[in-house]
Amino acid sequence: MSIDIETAARVAKLARIKVEEDELPDLAHAFNDILGFIEQLNEVDVDGVEPMVSVTPMRLKRRQDGVTDGGMQDKVLKNAPDAREGFFAVPKVVE
Repeated sequence: MSIDIETAARVAKLARIKVEEDELPDLAHAFNDILGFIEQLNEVDVDGVEPMVSVTPMRLKRRQDGVTDGGMQDKVLKNAPDAREGFFAVPKVVE
């Protein structure tokens, strides 16, 4: 797969990144370098390799999986620009 200048411009537009016209060839080249590296990674045989969270062997901390209300509604709503009757108040966006 190869990324051309038009595709690089479209990706930049979709990502809302302003890229000048003269910088598009460099961006396309960078995309192609990234895709080339990913293709190299796809060639690695990972059969029998266990997924890992960290490069050091460790167990993740566990906690009780229980439903709570958080108990801190006042603290959370204190950060809200507008709160009414215990809820975040937001502007109406749909008529």
